[in-house]
Amino acid sequence: MSKKHPIVAVTGSSGAGTSTVKYAFEHIFTREKINPVIIEGDSFHRYDRAAMKEAMAKAEAEGNKNFSHFGEEANLFDKLEELFKTYGETGGGQKRLYLHSDEEAAAYEGLNPGQFTPWEDIEPGSDIMFYEGLHGGVVTDSANVAQHVDLLVGVVPSVNLEWIQKIHRDNAERGYSEEVIVDTILRRMHDYVKYITPQFSRTDINFQRIATVDTSNPFIARDIPTPDESLVVIRFRDPEKFNTDFPNLLSMIPHSFMSRRNTIVVPGSKMGFAMELILTPIIHQMIAGKK
Repeated sequence: MSKKHPIVAVTGSSGAGTSTVKYAFEHIFTREKINPVIIEGDSFHRYDRAAMKEAMAKAEAEGNKNFSHFGEEANLFDKLEELFKTYGETGGGQKRLYLHSDEEAAAYEGLNPGQFTPWEDIEPGSDIMFYEGLHGGVVTDSANVAQHVDLLVGVVPSVNLEWIQKIHRDNAERGYSEEVIVDTILRRMHDYVKYITPQFSRTDINFQRIATVDTSNPFIARDIPTPDESLVVIRFRDPEKFNTDFPNLLSMIPHSFMSRRNTIVVPGSKMGFAMELILTPIIHQMIAGKK
């Protein structure tokens, strides 16, 4: 951890909704005139799209049906830890991008979707590092990414809701069939339990969306529950770490309530508002600590 070069990491599974928190932080950075270094978790996958297909086929041929992007074998956890450590100490390090689409690849001559850009040095002068991806709080026998993070935020819907979101996203945005999506969910389950879930015991703050409609069979759900059909459970591991003012939050967020001494529940439609209320003073503390 570093007061001079703070690191914020938002971690969550595929389809969990980490982009919602990312947008909240983007609003804060823009409004407060903060210059962040943005790190995408996908850029620390070990394989590009074509190589990953080959690695998966090879693993399955060898009897490993659990090889996935969630696990250690398919990621560069050591490189991610090295980046966090280096940035915390010096404000520098190396990053790259994973190109998801034709639009992203268009800016890089000679590269196609599914490939990585070359590693490059982080430009000096940034105020904060912001990571969003699968493994911002991962800990293994050979790498401890979480120890270098100053603010670790988890986004973890109830698992059925998470699956509904993933099924609809992958079908609508990526054109995958339901059969392929379900196969991916099953293949990732071992690594989900081993690498993804344990991170949420290390997070400083968890945002967990709970549907208030029936999601008992996520594989036949016709649509994603709307924010108005949801509640968000916000858990603070140590409220005193960031001087969390619960009475103020309760007064500012209509229909919110405390369910435990470190947990506030807010309407789903107020999730973005609650995030900005909670996270803005924490970012202020971090930037003040730099000075």
